[in-house]
Amino acid sequence: MRHHRLVMAAVIAAHTMAGSLKAQEPREPSMAGRSTVYAPHGMIATSQPLATAAGLAVLQRGGNAFDAAITAAAMLNVVEPHMTGIGGDMFALFWSARERKLLALNASGRSGSELTRQELVRRGRISMPQSGAETITVPGALSGWASLLQRYGTMSLAQALAPAIRTAGEGFPVTPIIAADWAAQVADLQRDSGARQTYLIDGSRSPRAGEWFRNPDLAASFRTIARQGPAAFYGGALGQRIVNRVRELGGFLTLEDLRNHRPMWVEPISTDFMGFRVWELPPNNQGIAVLEMLRIVEPFDLRGMGRNSARYLHTLIEAKKLAYADLARYVGDPEHLTAPATALLADEFIARRRAQLDTTRAAERVEAGEARTHSETIYLTVADSAGNMISFINSQFDAFGSGVVVPGTGFSLQNRGAAFTMNEGLPNTVGPGKRPFHTLIPGFVTRPDANGVQQPWLSFGLMGGAMQAQGHVQVLLDLIVFGMDLQPAIDAGRFRHLNGRRVALEPAIGAEVRRQLAAMGHDIVDASSVAFGGSQMILRLPRGYAGASDPRKDGMAAGH
Repeated sequence: MRHHRLVMAAVIAAHTMAGSLKAQEPREPSMAGRSTVYAPHGMIATSQPLATAAGLAVLQRGGNAFDAAITAAAMLNVVEPHMTGIGGDMFALFWSARERKLLALNASGRSGSELTRQELVRRGRISMPQSGAETITVPGALSGWASLLQRYGTMSLAQALAPAIRTAGEGFPVTPIIAADWAAQVADLQRDSGARQTYLIDGSRSPRAGEWFRNPDLAASFRTIARQGPAAFYGGALGQRIVNRVRELGGFLTLEDLRNHRPMWVEPISTDFMGFRVWELPPNNQGIAVLEMLRIVEPFDLRGMGRNSARYLHTLIEAKKLAYADLARYVGDPEHLTAPATALLADEFIARRRAQLDTTRAAERVEAGEARTHSETIYLTVADSAGNMISFINSQFDAFGSGVVVPGTGFSLQNRGAAFTMNEGLPNTVGPGKRPFHTLIPGFVTRPDANGVQQPWLSFGLMGGAMQAQGHVQVLLDLIVFGMDLQPAIDAGRFRHLNGRRVALEPAIGAEVRRQLAAMGHDIVDASSVAFGGSQMILRLPRGYAGASDPRKDGMAAGH
């Protein structure tokens, strides 16, 4: 409780962002909604209050942004278990104050060395399975946590895991949105003995909002990793237990697959947009779609169209179709690309794609230029008093990933292999030892100072599978084009293009806009079961930080 009181005392809220974004009209008086959070020394925003509290306590004790990010990520494995954990993968973009540059970490795992398209066909598969042991790829998250701490942290992995170990062992009250998500997965969890034993009360139901939940098996796994290091997972006894169970269920992992896993330090990719520089990770994830969409729409008079007008939404939706068609054709394991990422951002390529955007009519089908799916994910961001900022994302793909929990381990294994395709000849065609296409995309924005040197401005992300890239673009345009404050930009209504002409709109987008979009050929679908993503942001001020957290999740932003 002491840490909780410290957090609540440390939160500094305000309605305007002086000196950073354009002034806003006063908001309508309401008891609903949140204010942007301001703080002088550090900031953290996560999708669950206990994770925010754990990370903020690290900052208050003198730890840096990287220490706090891993501490919060481990806590999210406990309190938001269907979304994230060491059974999944992670990516990070971060500004190193020491090196004065932006760096990128890809901690996604490869498919098992025995997974082949031929074997899946032999088993009668005509498309990739979406759950179960066949979809399990090497979990890369833990390797990323350890690597980030080793290079840039001030804490050990054992220290970062300590709050999560305590909470998993002692238990915690489940928050409302997480409880609802958990309840939707009961039937799937009952199919696996380990999942049933770990995540269901009496093997039959999920915990209710406010109900206490413990995960002693996860606490034990974390204690083993704290004592033995990541090697316990990547080739040690814990890894052997995982391999034995996955193979027993028909999966393809070997102990050598775990031993051979390494996270990749990669060069981030970027594009200029209206005086800012927007950064994403290169393939195997979908970050390039954000940059392609921004480049396609930049010449349009977006501000003149009006935010969330029919013309504005139509332009973004059609740009999204073009960029995502290119994702499907060109993006996959970076070792198997048929075109470099730079080719999709080249002026000539972008001009050709822009010319295909019909400004009056919705396209039914868009082909890739010449030259997937839902996801359960957490996104968090942290900034510290030294100027370090990290944009961090961790996921299992679907809720509880593959649905497989190795009995006694306390965590589910991802189903990232479901993102492969069985269509032959593509970068993302299923095969042994390949990194699958990833929806995970942490984002970052820099802007030049008076000397033209890029400086950190915004660390941001928006979780939610195929919603991520189109969501990144929507919140960035709210900030950069329309000058919105952080929290209103997160709160604002969003669209989600699904496929073909099918588009979901949040209720804030009114009836007249819906009518106009329908007249342009868009099929406006029922949005009641559609996820529009959950976002977190931290903006660097001339002194201190501003932060915001998405009300579509249970989380919060807090500073000190």
